Amino acid sequence: GVDQTRGWFYTQHVISTLVFDSVAYKNVVSNGLVLDKTGKKMSKRLGNAADPFETMKKYGADATRWYMISNANPWDNLKFDEAGIDEVRRKFFGTLYNTYSFFTLYANIDQFSYAEADVDTDKRPEIDRWILSELNTLIKNTAFFYEDYEPTKAARAIQYFVTENLSNWFVRLSRRRFWKGEYEQDKISAYQTLYTCMLTVAKLAAPIAPFYTDQLYKDLNAISKKENTESVHLTEFPKHNEALIDSSLERKMQKAQNISSMVLSLRKKEMIKVRQPLQRIMIPVLDSQDREDINAIADLIMAEVNVKEIELIDDASGILVKNIKPNFKMLGPKFGKDMRFVAAEVQKFTQEDIVKIEKKGQLSFEINGKKSILSLEEVEISSQDIEGWLVANQGNLTVALDVTISEKLRKEGIARELINRIQNLRKDSGFDVTDKIKVQIQKDGIVEVAILENEAYIKMETLTNELILEGVLENGIEIAFDDVHTKLVIVKN
Repeated sequence: GVDQTRGWFYTQHVISTLVFDSVAYKNVVSNGLVLDKTGKKMSKRLGNAADPFETMKKYGADATRWYMISNANPWDNLKFDEAGIDEVRRKFFGTLYNTYSFFTLYANIDQFSYAEADVDTDKRPEIDRWILSELNTLIKNTAFFYEDYEPTKAARAIQYFVTENLSNWFVRLSRRRFWKGEYEQDKISAYQTLYTCMLTVAKLAAPIAPFYTDQLYKDLNAISKKENTESVHLTEFPKHNEALIDSSLERKMQKAQNISSMVLSLRKKEMIKVRQPLQRIMIPVLDSQDREDINAIADLIMAEVNVKEIELIDDASGILVKNIKPNFKMLGPKFGKDMRFVAAEVQKFTQEDIVKIEKKGQLSFEINGKKSILSLEEVEISSQDIEGWLVANQGNLTVALDVTISEKLRKEGIARELINRIQNLRKDSGFDVTDKIKVQIQKDGIVEVAILENEAYIKMETLTNELILEGVLENGIEIAFDDVHTKLVIVKN
C-alpha cells in the first residue's frame, strides 16, 4: 500500500543502489485501501467488512475484479459496494453474453463458420467500417493504457465499446442483416465484423477478466477454428491497424449517436414510445461540414429514433430562439473575483453572439478593460420550445422534435405495437426464429384499418404467411395498449 513508499519501496532502491549502482525498478503500482460504501475503513468490529471469498462465490472473480479495477485506480482508495459488482455483471458481462448469444443464434441457423474469405473493408457497409474503426482505436488506446499502468482507463474503454458502440449501436442497427433470408456478402460481412469485434474484446479484456474471456475465446474459436491456440492467454495481444481507423467516420457516427440520444430523451419526456413513428426532427447546422456530416448519417438517425424526415436549417434562421446563462462551476476557477462581471456580460449576449460561440467554440470580450476569452464549456445554452415541438441542446448541437401525431402516424404506431406483441408471443410459444406463422386478430375499430394499411409490413417483420381479421376470437390472447383492445392467436404455418 501507500505506507510502503518510505518503507519497502525506498529500502529496495537503497539496497539496489548500494549493490548494483542502479534502481530496483522504474515503475511500481501501489494499492489503495478498500473502504466500505460510505468511505469508512472496513472492520470486523464495525461489522462493515466484506468477505472476499463469499463475494467471489456470489458474483464471480471476474465481475469482482472488473468492478474494483474499473471503479477506481488501483492506487486510489475504493469505496466498495456489492451493488456495483452486480451492475458490472449485468451491464458489461451480461451485455457481452447477450451479444454472443445473438451472434450464435443466427450463426447456427446460417451455419456460419468463417469459411469464406474476408470481405474487403471497402466493400463492407459503412456501419461495419465504423465499428472496425472504433475497434482499432480501442486496441490502440487499450495497449497504451496497459503499458502506461492505467488499467482503470483500459477497463472503462473496453466497457464503453461493448455496451455503447457494439451492443447499443452496431448490433441494434444491424439486426435485420442477420435475420434476413439471403446468405450473401452483406450478411457475411455482418457475421465477420461481429465475430472480429468479440474475439478482439476477449483478448483486450483478458488481463482483467481471465476466466470469462478465456471461455468466450474458446467458444468463438470453436466456430471458426481460425486460431491454433488453446487459450486466450497464449495468444498475441492485438495490434491496431492504422489504415482501418477513420476519424471522420467516427466523428459522424458519434454525432448520430448524440442526436439519437437527444431525440430519445425528448420522446421519454413526452412519454411517446419509440414504436410510435413521428414525422420529423429539425436540426440547426453550424456550417457546411456539419450539414454534410448529418446528411451522411440521416438514414441511420431516422431508423434509430423512428422519424420520417430530418430537416436541416440555417442556425441563424431565427426559427429557434436560444437562451444562454453562465456555467458558474467552470467560470469560478478561471475568473475568480471577476466572475460576476463575466456573468453579467453573458446575460447581455444577443442571438448573434450565441451563434458565434457555438460555431467557434469561444468568444472574446472585454471585462474591466481586460480582454477575456469565454469558451463554450463555460456557458449553458438552451432553446425555447416551439408549439408542437420539443427542443434539446447538447454543447453546440440542437435538436427539435415534432411531437404532433397524425392519424396516419397513429395507425402505423398501432401496427408496430402489434408486431411487438406477435414477436413476444412467438418467443413465448417456443417458435424458432425461422418459423413461418399464421396470425388471427380480432377486429377492433382502428385496429382493422391499421392492419389493412400496413399488412405487408406486419407480415414481413413477423414472418407471417396468413394474416386473418376475425369478428370474434374466443380463445385469443388479450392485447391492450393505449386505447386499443383486441385478441390475438398465432400458430405455425
